[in-house]
Amino acid sequence: MKPIPHPDVYGLMAEYHDTETLLEAARRSYAEGYRRMDAFTPMPIEGLAEAIGFTRNALPQVVFAGGFLGAVGGFFMQWYSAVIDYPVNIGGRPLNSWPAFIPITFEMTVLCASLAAVFGLIALNGLPKPYHPVFNVPGFELASRSHFFFCIQSDDPKFNLAATRQFLENLGPDAVREVAF
Repeated sequence: MKPIPHPDVYGLMAEYHDTETLLEAARRSYAEGYRRMDAFTPMPIEGLAEAIGFTRNALPQVVFAGGFLGAVGGFFMQWYSAVIDYPVNIGGRPLNSWPAFIPITFEMTVLCASLAAVFGLIALNGLPKPYHPVFNVPGFELASRSHFFFCIQSDDPKFNLAATRQFLENLGPDAVREVAF
């Protein structure tokens, strides 16, 4: 069945009262073929990320790239100043005395990797995001206190408003609501 586009609907959100039913709903939704979904909980739930199909992200590559660029930049900065810009031969020491460059190279690696981690995390999470359509759902403010929410987005290839609503209602939620833009 081809999905019917709904330009004014962000998705359907189900509200749950406990972690077990939310986790089971996420697993069954993924098994059913839904891929564009998200869960909102007041605390971390072990296995929930894997249940909705979130297994890897690009943050480790971003941190590695930041650390690598920091190491290369730190070493090059010292090498350039000691060999090219201001060569000073003191006591027969070689100009490219790389063992002396290791502490600064290490510190630049750590600094650039940590900055890449912070800014990469912010960018990959799409922050700052002062508005999100799920904020319009009545009772969603309880997602940070006591309730559990599960949303299947309308841009999912399998999404059909009526069929997805029926599917979510069969998973035992407290309520199923449309999320409007």
